[in-house]
Amino acid sequence: MSTIAAIIGRILLGALFVISGIQKVVAPAATAGYIDSATTLPGSLLALPVGIFELVFGALLAVGLMSRLTSIVLAVFTGLTIFFFHNNLMDMQEGIQALKNVAIIGGLLMVFAYGQMRWNYDHMRSETRVKDAELRAAQAEARANTNTTVVTDARHDGAPEVRRSSAWWRY
Repeated sequence: MSTIAAIIGRILLGALFVISGIQKVVAPAATAGYIDSATTLPGSLLALPVGIFELVFGALLAVGLMSRLTSIVLAVFTGLTIFFFHNNLMDMQEGIQALKNVAIIGGLLMVFAYGQMRWNYDHMRSETRVKDAELRAAQAEARANTNTTVVTDARHDGAPEVRRSSAWWRY
């Protein structure tokens, strides 16, 4: 059950960044205006790249591709938004936005801690590699010990099947 909760949480965090990125890509002028009004950073140069960044990294997080690296990069990005945009904690709205971003950073750190769970692309790819390595090792062992056992993958499921050799003529 905790695996399902972690998967749903990762997908929802990724969706948060994807939706925010889409909004920034669709309306870069509004984003540039907000950046210009809130900071001394050049909003016209940063609006579209930030939107694309959020869109791409949010999608990577939702899918589970490079989830640990993606979560750390997004946590740093979210921390920078607190530093540059929501640093006036005495203002009620800015304080709420800063706390929201702190909660998002906490969720991203949880994804980092449990990033190699099941049902993400990285985990599925590593499981395939492990099964292939086990099959190759079993086949190599069978070639080394040709007296009694044969290792095959007759069911084509990636799991090696070991059976006794029927080579009665070798004796």
